[in-house]
Amino acid sequence: MDPFADTLRRLREAFSAGRTRPAEFRAAQLRGLGRFLQEHKQLLQEALAQDLHKQEHSQPAPASGPLHMLCPLPGRFCLQSAFESEVSEISISQSEINLALRNLRAWMKDEKVPKNLATQLDSAFIRKEPFGLVLVIAPWNYPVNLTLVPLVGALAAGNCVVLKPSEFSRSTEKVLAEVLPRYLDQSCFAVVLGGPQETGQLLEHKFDYIFFTGSPRVGRIVMSAAAKHLTPVTLELGGKNPCYVDDDCDPQTVANRLAWFRYFNTGQTCVAPDYVLCSPDTQERLLPALRSAITRFYGEDPRSSPNLGRIISDKHFQRLRGLLGCGHVAIGGQSDESERYIAPTVLVDVEETEPVMQEEIFGPILPIVNVRSLDEAIDFINRREKPLALYAFSNNKQLSFQPQDPS
Repeated sequence: MDPFADTLRRLREAFSAGRTRPAEFRAAQLRGLGRFLQEHKQLLQEALAQDLHKQEHSQPAPASGPLHMLCPLPGRFCLQSAFESEVSEISISQSEINLALRNLRAWMKDEKVPKNLATQLDSAFIRKEPFGLVLVIAPWNYPVNLTLVPLVGALAAGNCVVLKPSEFSRSTEKVLAEVLPRYLDQSCFAVVLGGPQETGQLLEHKFDYIFFTGSPRVGRIVMSAAAKHLTPVTLELGGKNPCYVDDDCDPQTVANRLAWFRYFNTGQTCVAPDYVLCSPDTQERLLPALRSAITRFYGEDPRSSPNLGRIISDKHFQRLRGLLGCGHVAIGGQSDESERYIAPTVLVDVEETEPVMQEEIFGPILPIVNVRSLDEAIDFINRREKPLALYAFSNNKQLSFQPQDPS
């Protein structure tokens, strides 16, 4: 028996009836989504604490650390890890809702286009039409942000939406499944649950658009399923994001920024710096600066820090612990399976062929690979798959990531 057939039929009927098309209906859905965020902020923060160890208890705001740069009340009491949830999850989602509400009617207007010789006597314009039934498959690493932001776009565009949260972030999944539908029109919106088997069954159905965030491995499965129905797809996939550090940098400035973003959300961020390329001399200056930054942000014992989360699942923990055997551990390296804890770690003497350089790390591990020049760094990056992001630190404004002409 198909567990999704009735739900999908109901949503298609609502779309065919034109229910989602009026601006007033779209705005009402967006406002409902905003109320969900505001009225259940604490519930979402508690769920994120359970899923990713973003603890919700109140503590003094740090005088230093990864959050003190963002905390609006330095020196006062704030929800440290809940503040991280606010910044990276809830606030971003609310901003997306606000943006859509401000611009909804302008986005819906026909767009005039220039005429050519063949269309001089015609009316030429672009009309923005909703796709129809949209599937949003969300990841676990930012289970609120990366679920609701695509949902905002789909609702604003006048689609009916099937939302599939990640089964790994179980607590957040439960809130999205049980509470969110109360705030949206259930004839046009549904949350479906399940793991790989259920997702495979869901993908056998024809959708009019699929938005997927996750790994390249699963992305191939999604794209293959969509191709059978010629369904357009947006794939937001992970990647190994390089970070080049020039010799003329201040090592502590670089270390502070690297440590902040590499270990934010325990490294489980798709656009975090994945590895560092620098000269041996720069590595020698960077290592003590990274050790200082990690201590400043997470204390002498990062395991007890309220600012450091945990790995999402046993499977991911075991994968990451296996990567600790690559190269040589220069900083950190401690782990605890019972807590799914891995310390903020820096690896040196890493070879390009080692496992840590073959896959996106997606954890609190930062390898350093030595290169002799900028051109060597560019060649290293170009030999690999294109990343989502590239970071470069230099005081030289002429630094360019274009290979130099040998002539």
